Amino acid sequence: MQLRQDENIKNILIRSTNWVGDAIMTTPAVKAIRQNFPAAKISILAKPWVKDVFAANPCIDRVIVYDSMHRHKGLRGQVRLAKELAEEGFDLAILLQNAFEAAWLAYLARIPRRAGYNTDARSLLLTHGVPLKKETKKIHQVYYYLRMLEGLGLEVDQKPQLFLKPAPDDIAWARKALLPLIPPLKKGDTGGFSDENKLIGINPGAAYGPAKRWLPERFVELAGMLTRQVDAKVVVFGTNADRKVGEGALAKAPECVINMAGKTTLGQAMALMAQCRVFITNDSGLMHVAAALHIPLVAIFGSTNPVTTGPFSDRAVIVRKDIDCSPCLKAVCPVDFRCMKAITTEEVYEAALSLMTNFDDFAKSLKIPSPLMGEG
Repeated sequence: MQLRQDENIKNILIRSTNWVGDAIMTTPAVKAIRQNFPAAKISILAKPWVKDVFAANPCIDRVIVYDSMHRHKGLRGQVRLAKELAEEGFDLAILLQNAFEAAWLAYLARIPRRAGYNTDARSLLLTHGVPLKKETKKIHQVYYYLRMLEGLGLEVDQKPQLFLKPAPDDIAWARKALLPLIPPLKKGDTGGFSDENKLIGINPGAAYGPAKRWLPERFVELAGMLTRQVDAKVVVFGTNADRKVGEGALAKAPECVINMAGKTTLGQAMALMAQCRVFITNDSGLMHVAAALHIPLVAIFGSTNPVTTGPFSDRAVIVRKDIDCSPCLKAVCPVDFRCMKAITTEEVYEAALSLMTNFDDFAKSLKIPSPLMGEG
C-alpha cells in the first residue's frame, strides 16, 4: 500500500536506525520525507548515541531520545515510551529501522499509519508494508532506504547526498581543543584554521568486531610517517578501547599528535573531523561521518563489503585486498586475518598523501570506482 501526499498527514515520526553509520546513510531518506511532506511537523526517534547526527538537520523539527538504557529500558520502558509517543498525536510513522521492535512501538503508540519494510515478522503491524527485494540487499545502503520510500510511492532524489552539520558549540570546542596543534588565523579573521595546515584524523576503531580493524601497530606507524615525512598534525579518534593507539602515536611525535580517543561526544568528534584535511579510518561510523562532511578520506576494508557499506563520497579512496574470503562479513576472523595483514602502512600512507596533494588527478590515475556503486 502506498502513501499519498494529499492525505491529511501533518505530524510524522521517523524511527532512526541505531548505529551512527547507518543513521548517517539515512539522511538522504530523511530529506526525501521532508520534500514529500513540506508542511508536516517531523520528529525522529533516535538512541542517545546517534541523536547528534540529526541535531542540526534542517529537515527535522525535533529529536526524541529513545533512552533504552534507563527510562525506556525493558518491556516496561517500551510501554512508557509508547505512551509518550501516543500523546504526540502522530499521523504517520516511517520506520527506517528494520527491527520488529520498531513496528511494535509504533503499534503500541496507536500511530494510524505505520510504514516500512515488511521484514522481521512485522507485516501485521504495518499498514504500509514494502517488500524487500533481493537486489535491494546488494546496493549501497543509502539506496536501500530510498528504495523503501519509493515503494511507499514517495519521490526521492536520484542523485542523493549525505547531510551532516556540527553544532556551533561543538565547532567552538573543537577549535579550542586543536590550539596546541594549529594556531588560529590572524586576529580579526572570522575564525577557523588556515588551509595550509596539514591536520589528519586517524580512526583505528570500529564497532561490530575486530575483523573490521586494521592492525593497531600500523596505525601508530602511519602516524609517525605522516608527522615526520609531511609535517602533518594528527588527531586520534575513537573510544576508550582505541586510547593505546593514541598513546603510541603520541610517543612517536608528542608535539604533533593529540589523542582524543574516548574524550569526545559524537558531536565534538564531528566538529573535530570537520577541521581535518584527510581522515584515515576503518569501516566504521566515523568513516560515514567523514563522508557526510565531504572530507577526503582513506577507508580501510577487510571483512566488510564496500559496495553496500562503503563511504558514500566522491572524495574517498578504498584500500583493500582482493582475497578469496573477503568480504566474509564476520565479526571475528576465523582464519589468519590475511585481508588486513596484507594492507601495508606504506599503501595507506601513499593514499593519504595523494589525497592531500591532488585528489582528482589521483582518483583518475587509479581509475577509482565511484563510491556510489550499486546505485542502479
